[in-house]
Amino acid sequence: MTAYDRRITPARPDLAAASLRGIVAAPRYVEGSERRVIETAVPLRPDPDFSASIDTELLFGETFTVYDEMEGWAWGQAGRDGYVGWLSANALAAPRPATHRISVLRSFIYPVPSIKAPVMQALSHGSALAVVASEGQFLRLEDWGFVFAAHARPVEFKEDDTVAVAERFLGVPYLWGGKSSLGLDCSALVQTARHACGLACPRDSDMQEGAVPGERLDPAGPLSQLRRGDLLFWKGHVAMVRDDRTMIHATGHTMTVMVEGLVEGIARIAAAGSPLRSIIRPA
Repeated sequence: MTAYDRRITPARPDLAAASLRGIVAAPRYVEGSERRVIETAVPLRPDPDFSASIDTELLFGETFTVYDEMEGWAWGQAGRDGYVGWLSANALAAPRPATHRISVLRSFIYPVPSIKAPVMQALSHGSALAVVASEGQFLRLEDWGFVFAAHARPVEFKEDDTVAVAERFLGVPYLWGGKSSLGLDCSALVQTARHACGLACPRDSDMQEGAVPGERLDPAGPLSQLRRGDLLFWKGHVAMVRDDRTMIHATGHTMTVMVEGLVEGIARIAAAGSPLRSIIRPA
């Protein structure tokens, strides 16, 4: 039986996903039940406790496979990036096949197809929608409500510039574990940008450093080697090269998504005890 990363392996000392039988030792194996997130963003935690830290968030419409439920909590695995943890069971409902995704920073669900109607719910970039019809300038959702059509794209649509996607989040507050337009962290910014371009991407920066395919550049090399879209990794942090002079990242330095000079930023982080560790030019 193999050791495993609890962040992406649906296994605990008392149970594991049935797909892990023979791979991970557990006294009980469980077939999961797929659900769908119906809140704007729901925190995923390592323990069933509202005081526990937030590992990540799941956005509206994301799928979540539930393996266990107890006292209002559900334990399982996120469909989009495989992250495992506990979230509020009240945030889940029956699955619906997604047809569209929100492509702007933030949009709204209205009870009727009118911009004058009171807003029912806010949706972040990347939220998944099950659309059943078009009504004028709006899309009607399968469950309830309407979304402004120009704010959504079919799920098959792929952006072509990860940095341009990240730039939509400029000024958004930094939030540890956050993944929404209300607040997100460094690795969530990178993941969001890559997902919008149809590219797979794990959740945490150490996972990204090890898994994002591409050319590995010398971190001690000249900054002139860098180009738009390159990923810069430090211990516990990641940024994206914006151009030959700047990078974009969600940072605790300003508690925002910001553009920072490459020379200044790399030197500042190194002075804080974390030299640039690796560079990936994504494939």
